[in-house]
Amino acid sequence: MATKRKGESYWGEELHVPLSADGQVSAYVWPLRMLTIRERGCGGPTIGVDVGNEEVLRFDCHADMGHWHSGGYDRLGSPGNSQRPFPEGLGAAVGDQVAWSLQQLRERVGELLESSEHGEAAQSLESRLVESGLINLRDHLEKTAYLRGRAIGDNLIAE
Repeated sequence: MATKRKGESYWGEELHVPLSADGQVSAYVWPLRMLTIRERGCGGPTIGVDVGNEEVLRFDCHADMGHWHSGGYDRLGSPGNSQRPFPEGLGAAVGDQVAWSLQQLRERVGELLESSEHGEAAQSLESRLVESGLINLRDHLEKTAYLRGRAIGDNLIAE
């Protein structure tokens, strides 16, 4: 589950999906996670992967403030220790960031877990669960996409 920090608020219902048969590896999405780090905050969907009770991977699709975390989000202590920029040229469109993030999970989740010192978790992934889970996350985001627009309209986050 997304690690909640002071100054953040969440809108929409979190969705968790299993990526392994025993459910110890799972993916989640928060439709809108808002941070108050400027005069007007930033925000967008947050997608992540947990192993047991540890958040390992996280994709913060927050427009111009978007980024992702690898190497063990919870394990590395401070979010800045695991933060990575989205690829150059991806741009600040939330939809593009979400699509890229889901693609990384579809194509590289095992590799990303391995590099985060979760080799057993990587071995327990089931491709059918990964594929169906990512479809469910994408569908959930599509149904709740209006939340970001509402937060922008209410001047809670910048566009």
